[in-house]
Amino acid sequence: MIRLLFALLLLSTVGFAQQKDSVMVSRIIKEATDNSHLKKLGQELMDGIGPRLVGSPQMQQAHDWAVAKYMSWGITARNEKWGEWRGWQRGITHVDMIHPRVKTLEGMQLAWSPNTGGKTVTADVVLIPDLADSAAFQKWLPTVKGKFVLISMLQPTGRPDYNWDEFGTKESIEKMKKERTEASSAWSKRISKTGYTTRTLPAALENAGAVGVIMSNWSAGFGVNKIFGANTKKVPTIDIALEDYGLLYRLTEAGNIPRLSVRADSKENGVVPTYNTVAEIKGTEKPNEYVMLSAHFDSWDGGTGATDNGTGTLVMMEAIRILKVLYPNPKRTILVGHWGSEEQGLNGSRAFVEDHPEIVPNIQALFNQDNGTGRVANISGQGFLHAYDYIGRWLAKVPNNIRQQIETRFPGNPGGGGSDYASFVAAGVPAFSLSSLSWSYGSYTWHTNRDTYDKIVFDDVQSNAILTAILVYMACEDETKTSRERIVLPVNPRTGEPGRWPAQTKPTRRGGLD
Repeated sequence: MIRLLFALLLLSTVGFAQQKDSVMVSRIIKEATDNSHLKKLGQELMDGIGPRLVGSPQMQQAHDWAVAKYMSWGITARNEKWGEWRGWQRGITHVDMIHPRVKTLEGMQLAWSPNTGGKTVTADVVLIPDLADSAAFQKWLPTVKGKFVLISMLQPTGRPDYNWDEFGTKESIEKMKKERTEASSAWSKRISKTGYTTRTLPAALENAGAVGVIMSNWSAGFGVNKIFGANTKKVPTIDIALEDYGLLYRLTEAGNIPRLSVRADSKENGVVPTYNTVAEIKGTEKPNEYVMLSAHFDSWDGGTGATDNGTGTLVMMEAIRILKVLYPNPKRTILVGHWGSEEQGLNGSRAFVEDHPEIVPNIQALFNQDNGTGRVANISGQGFLHAYDYIGRWLAKVPNNIRQQIETRFPGNPGGGGSDYASFVAAGVPAFSLSSLSWSYGSYTWHTNRDTYDKIVFDDVQSNAILTAILVYMACEDETKTSRERIVLPVNPRTGEPGRWPAQTKPTRRGGLD
């Protein structure tokens, strides 16, 4: 009789817990759909503040905005200093071709590019020539004095491959691809024969007296270029859109030398502090165990960083907002980390791991979202042997319309990782990437001049916020602590050495200052 009563009590307890979970999931969905803050948050962050280049005033504004937003929701938040960076502020970039005809060109400085000293610089354009070797290049190099120098190849087409595939004949497609492959190979050889690389060539040009370096980093889509950092220290490096860069290249090659008028008004701000923003809802039963939400806060600044990683930021902010409303007293402490300088090597998250030995060993699970605006399509076990046991339990509570779209791979492979979850995996934390559908992320928005608010697919972002809130809730409520047991990695067939897990890497705490 006692055993029967115990069994009935156990079944009743389990049934109550399941019912409680179902009620909470329903409430999460209702709050997310009926009271979404996503569009308002997105407009304030992407439109109002804009891109968040590490070391820029906009990065600091974003940190302060996030803390104020969390405080307005009754959530404790703080900015934690982790290092220093070169302070730089983008200004107006204006590029005009004034010969052989007048045309305003689509162009912008690369990040951390020097400015034009408050003046408009007018000069002719020259093209890196195809010379025999580095000795011949050194003889030619003085001719760049007082000139703008083109350093990128001429793309044979400005149409992305999908456009060719839709409209081109088989023969014309094959011809275009052959021409592109040959042009790319020839340009690589041209640069190699200078004795420099694409990274070191700009410094050689400015030291020889060039007034600016002109390039075009096309991203294989209509009107889209990638905007990274400059490798010049004295003269501006300007990225010109493919369409206008091709114009300059062809005119120069034909001997009808273009003349450019350029003004670039960026500002150097010295050495500035860099931060992570950390928000917290304190746990009640197990306050020294943690469930973390994670997304990098910084971006490149060709666009406004909307899908890299504004959308990941919105997911984590909306998820914790929902949980604060519906689950204000979690069993475990909920933390959200908005990391700085992910784009330069996961620096903010690596610093957090290094600076918080009291937290890292006690993290129940971490959920990171980074790669674009699409709904989550993949979750890997990251090499944790028993990840399926707990991730499977938690995912079982997610509505079928969200769960059925997610492919899971367990135990998965730890790999190196290209986003902040990797900082935690290397420290032995069960940290998982909520990997998204593409929405042409690689070509159109990843680090590009088109990564803007209008590219956000809010239905997918809302789905991700619901998913994240449910996973965090379930991880907080789980009676058992997650296992950190790792799989044994196979032998590397190339070296014959046993496979190794990613090692913890120290962050760069003083960047962009050399």
